[in-house]
Amino acid sequence: YSEMTKGLEAFGLSSFRHGQAQVISSVMSGRNTVVVMPTGAGKSLCYQLPAVVLGATGGVTLVVSPLIALMKDQVDGLRVDGVDAAYLNSTQTAAERDEVIASLKADRCRLLYVSPERLVGEGSQTFRRMLARWGVRFIAIDEAHCISQWGHDFRPEYRQLGMLRADFPGASFHAFTATATERVRHDIVTELRLNEPLVLVGSFDRPNLTYRVLRRGTLKK
Repeated sequence: YSEMTKGLEAFGLSSFRHGQAQVISSVMSGRNTVVVMPTGAGKSLCYQLPAVVLGATGGVTLVVSPLIALMKDQVDGLRVDGVDAAYLNSTQTAAERDEVIASLKADRCRLLYVSPERLVGEGSQTFRRMLARWGVRFIAIDEAHCISQWGHDFRPEYRQLGMLRADFPGASFHAFTATATERVRHDIVTELRLNEPLVLVGSFDRPNLTYRVLRRGTLKK
């Protein structure tokens, strides 16, 4: 727990939100995890903090993300906190991609954000072999409902992420999403081939939001 607390300090935080400590403990212990938490509940910290703490002795954490804008936003925020993070996507120049690859080779990158297509799409085998040589601590899959629900129709590579187990047998897998029914959670566990994972479904109560129902008045014609 002391390592987790020290990790909080790196992000300028003083305490965990509901459910975060349990998930982070699971990730750091190497247990596979499925996490369903609403937007704003702090899912990102659940894999970012372990990546920083465990990465102190080397290795990179892979974060699978479907959106280029989300990759950039998270990497920019991590860099502000002094975390060595990077992404690889189609918006980069060849020189920028080479710089990221160099940081991976030199073990200077703690979190690498990539799309599912880059990991399991056409021609991705060479990239996976390189990652295996550099050492992957664990793999965090954001928007994991795409593995089961409508998302895999336009991002079919999400459905193939289970094949990564053959390339990274020593890495644990952690699926994160804001919404997933019981059937979808079961499908995620099956498709990712997760052995006895921790499945945590957080509360969807949002104390910062207020809902009111008012009687409708007379409508003007």
